[in-house]
Amino acid sequence: MESQLAQQAKTVGEAAPGPFASFVRFVVCGGGIGVLSSGAVALLADAMPWVVANAVITVASTVLCTELHALFTFGTGERAGWRRHWQSAGSATAAYAVTSLAMLILHLVQSSPGMLTEQVVYLSASGLAGTGRFLVLRLFVFAGGRNQEQARDQGLEQDRDRAFARKAAAARRRVVSVPTRLPNRVLTPAALAVGS
Repeated sequence: MESQLAQQAKTVGEAAPGPFASFVRFVVCGGGIGVLSSGAVALLADAMPWVVANAVITVASTVLCTELHALFTFGTGERAGWRRHWQSAGSATAAYAVTSLAMLILHLVQSSPGMLTEQVVYLSASGLAGTGRFLVLRLFVFAGGRNQEQARDQGLEQDRDRAFARKAAAARRRVVSVPTRLPNRVLTPAALAVGS
């Protein structure tokens, strides 16, 4: 039989990060991979058309980011499976559509906007799309592992509480009743001596 300490060590793990910590990790991972991806596209575009290079790097960076988000950003403790990869790819496609739509609308409103205006609109749309993507990933794509883990931990905690209550009830039943009256005679050290 294992000791309670050994059993407890199996159930105690690193808790999933909170919303703020997850968001900071999301920005760091996504931003870091985004910067690396832009350099990779530029290098790869020397060997193939830019559109193809961008597609290849986008797929690779989305796969890498999904793994990082599963393991680091949202702390699921496991690698992302196919379902999470497809859901993440869907949210990345939606974010791409939002930024493209924002740029299309800008060019419909202003026939030749300046570079600063384009950057402000693109970065604003990217920020909005990124926030939306973070919410989708946190609440839907990576929520299952965290919620299942929390439910399992709560179940284990309830099991421990029930076991403690059973042991306490058993201990109460085993308590020997203590007499409430003392004997009439007083015990003296001489009376306690062996053989007296």
